[in-house]
Amino acid sequence: MGALVELEPRDVGSRLARGEIVLIDVREPNEIAAERIPGALAMPLSSFDPAKLPDGDASTFVFHCAGGKRSAMVVARCQAEGVPVSSHLRGGLAAWKSAGLPTER
Repeated sequence: MGALVELEPRDVGSRLARGEIVLIDVREPNEIAAERIPGALAMPLSSFDPAKLPDGDASTFVFHCAGGKRSAMVVARCQAEGVPVSSHLRGGLAAWKSAGLPTER
C-alpha cells in the first residue's frame, strides 16, 4: 500500500484549517481530555478499528498521537487491513505544540 508519510505540524495545521484533511487523534481518552488539537476526531488506539473510520476519502486521513509512535502503528494496521491510509503527524502533539500551533483543554 505504501510507506508511512510523515507530515510536518505546520502543513497539517494549514491543511486542517482549509478542510483538506481529517485529523484523527489515536491517544487515549484521558490524554485527549487533558489537551487536544482543535478539530481532531478521537479514535483511541485501545479500541481502534479501521472499519469504523469515517466515510470519505481515506487518503485525507492524518493520524496523530503524543509523539508519533502510536499513530505510525495505526497507519500500519490500516494498511494491513486494506485501508489506503499513509499519513501521520511527525512528532505528534509534542511537535505540534513546539511549532506554536494551538491546542485546547
